Amino acid sequence: MDSQPSGFVRAGSAATYLQAFVLCGISTVLLTRAYLAATGYPKIGGGGLHIAHVLWGGLLMMAAVGVALVFLGRAARICSAMLGGAGFGLFIDEVGKFITEETDYFYRPAAGIIYLTFAVLVVITQWLHGPAERTADERRADAADAALTGVISGLTTRQRVEAIELVTGSEREVDRALVRLLNAIPDAESGRVDRSRAAAGRLRARLDALLRPSWTLTAASWYLIMLPTLTIVGALAESVTGDFDHAGEQRADLVVVGAAACTALLSIRGAAALSVDHATGIRWLRLALLADLLVGQVFKFTVNQFAAVSALAVDLVVLWVLARWSRRVSR
Repeated sequence: MDSQPSGFVRAGSAATYLQAFVLCGISTVLLTRAYLAATGYPKIGGGGLHIAHVLWGGLLMMAAVGVALVFLGRAARICSAMLGGAGFGLFIDEVGKFITEETDYFYRPAAGIIYLTFAVLVVITQWLHGPAERTADERRADAADAALTGVISGLTTRQRVEAIELVTGSEREVDRALVRLLNAIPDAESGRVDRSRAAAGRLRARLDALLRPSWTLTAASWYLIMLPTLTIVGALAESVTGDFDHAGEQRADLVVVGAAACTALLSIRGAAALSVDHATGIRWLRLALLADLLVGQVFKFTVNQFAAVSALAVDLVVLWVLARWSRRVSR
């Protein structure tokens, strides 16, 4: 007996749309902060009026909803995700004004709140990317969505095959009709798509070649041990000199030190396990890095404000290295 259709069916490409939303949001926050700092924080308006950029963010999010409601197809969804991400970035950038009585844009914990918001969205994106058993409704809806894309712009051979595989083997008449529709859709102009995929494949091959030597994994483990160790040593030195309190953010400093200690201990455990079992060692190292990304970095942004972006960038590179090594070991 067929299952009753549910009200909400998750799109197979949901992670792609959310990833575009997050990247546009992060880029907007960083560009906005850089622009305002470079121009001396100008104000738009006059005569007692100030048009805050949160209003522009609201307009962009309204435009994103409008695009999603009015237009069909994946191109519209990507456009909506990018507009919404940029609008959300302008909105969350002014969070300090919303949570303080003085409407303080420079409220120090605001940077940590902004970071934590996007960190949670990244975790959700990774969860959506993860392996999951697709329901029949989800597979059918994705096949229909691919057919909709094909009606608008045609389908490449790969898109057609992947969509047909979603409903292959089903005895339902609607699924057989979807297969006939997918086969009837004309081919897309695949030259540009093929060139893009070929370029992406060459880039992945070069990056894999860079990661092939075992020293890259060793370097990642040493980084995860040394960086938190230096943080702890620096905090101890500042406590001796009396400079430990950063502009009244001593509690945030204590959390940073605690997270650094946790990261260092987990990293030492992972480095020791690497000599016995690469898979186990990489799991411990990734756990150590996540402790820093989801706890330590939140309060590093509170203490160091957006100067913490550089350390975050290195952490993300190390996370990517560990992820590639994990896939290699699993293969």
